[in-house]
Amino acid sequence: MRYVVIGAGPAGVTAVETLRVEDPQGEVILIGGEPEPAYSRMAIPYLLSNKIEEQGTYLRHDAAHLEKLGVQQIQNRVTGLDAMAKQLSLEGADSISFDRLLVATGSNPVKPPISGLDQPGVHHCWTLEDARNIIKYAEPRSSVVLMGAGFIGCIIMEALVARGVKLTVVEMGDRMVPRMMDQVSGNLIKQWCIDKGVTVHTSTRVLGVEANSSGTTRFLLNCDPVDPIEADLVVVAAGVKPATGFLQQSGLNLAQGVVVNEFLESSVPGIYAAGDVCEGVDWGTGEQAVHAIQPVAAETGRIAALNMVGKVTAYPGSMAMNVLDTLGLISVSYGQWMGVGGGDETHLLDESAYRYIKLQFEADRLVGAITLGMTEHVGVLRGLIQSRVSLGKWKSILMQDPTRVMEAYLGATHLNS
Repeated sequence: MRYVVIGAGPAGVTAVETLRVEDPQGEVILIGGEPEPAYSRMAIPYLLSNKIEEQGTYLRHDAAHLEKLGVQQIQNRVTGLDAMAKQLSLEGADSISFDRLLVATGSNPVKPPISGLDQPGVHHCWTLEDARNIIKYAEPRSSVVLMGAGFIGCIIMEALVARGVKLTVVEMGDRMVPRMMDQVSGNLIKQWCIDKGVTVHTSTRVLGVEANSSGTTRFLLNCDPVDPIEADLVVVAAGVKPATGFLQQSGLNLAQGVVVNEFLESSVPGIYAAGDVCEGVDWGTGEQAVHAIQPVAAETGRIAALNMVGKVTAYPGSMAMNVLDTLGLISVSYGQWMGVGGGDETHLLDESAYRYIKLQFEADRLVGAITLGMTEHVGVLRGLIQSRVSLGKWKSILMQDPTRVMEAYLGATHLNS
């Protein structure tokens, strides 16, 4: 049996390790599109802030780990898939056949349709090569513009601040981290960053990046509605999208990502997907969704591998969950934090202390939550949501005081035990 895994991130590496354990005699091939050992993209900000060396980004400390497992590694870009013939096309190399295939290609950074983004000194922050370029330009006191204040953008922002640059953040949304925080919490994060010395422009678009012929910096960014911004380095963090480009003519059912069933199998038998490219079931809504977070990537990689070797294992679905540290301010969002139709919500705000909690209910169940500056009991909030426990009288108590989540958890779980 020949197993081929495309993608050398957390999903792919977990998958090949699982395949080797479950089928010691099978042929296992891992294809990665970068000339690096398998590494974690989420570790790149730690590299930028000088907390780790490049080796610290590697998913496994032993560089020969996969080789010792008998996993064949190919560092090349996959350009196409013939699902019916079970063949993969590689860039400048012979095609590869497979018996079982796992697509774990992750995401690609979004490149906005803005002129001037192809110049040296304008970079995404997605690969180790990107990180090397950013380190080259992000010298102390240099002027840096970060385009995007989403989840990834805010992680990069922390690393740039640690490098001592003069940072300006430009976000086209009306608040920071708009896909995980509501208006109140997103704008509190913005004010927190401003208080820390970062210039933040929300509801602002970059129209173009041009050479700054008259100034002391390398670039001039034309923006709407603010005045032009000077920069020595531009870091583009405008979001990511599942890396499905090579699959467009494959015959697989694609939506936002590769659509899979409860066993993480695609519309073509024998072909599976895991990680950021996998569009599976949202645990809370039952709808198809992509949840691009590392724990989900590793778990889907493991379960897909089990199904590939014939150990039928259902995946219950993943829940939207994000935990973010923005210059020391911790924010969390779980589940259906934006609320549900006909549901109830409650919140408590201490603006001066940057503390905020908001809970979302459907009937007497907690289905979503946002917290800011409150790290107490965030695990309990997640437990209440995932357990689907009926809160009974504790719902009305939480509606009056949403901070009493630990009491509610103990009371409701004891009542229902």
